[in-house]
Amino acid sequence: MSEDEYRFLTVRRLSSRMTVEEVAWILKCSPEDIPALTRARLLKPLGNPPVNGKKLYWTKEILELSDDETWLNRMTNVIYKRSRDKNASRNGGFPGAARVA
Repeated sequence: MSEDEYRFLTVRRLSSRMTVEEVAWILKCSPEDIPALTRARLLKPLGNPPVNGKKLYWTKEILELSDDETWLNRMTNVIYKRSRDKNASRNGGFPGAARVA
């Protein structure tokens, strides 16, 4: 756990908005997974940020979602699918294919 993550998770009161990194800390996933969760409509950024803009998320919603087992299962499946797709693209589109150097 990084020092920043420790400080964030031990604060008495969280701010109303969270960055992508802070959301990842709460959900125990990678910051790179958050855009995939947003594309899958499992997370909703505040406002109407531009596609390449900084996304902020409502803290209350993130904390409520993190207590929902059904939502956590859906989130985990999206992350697994992202990982499978990423690995398949490295292996020429075949999930079980060995990578040729």
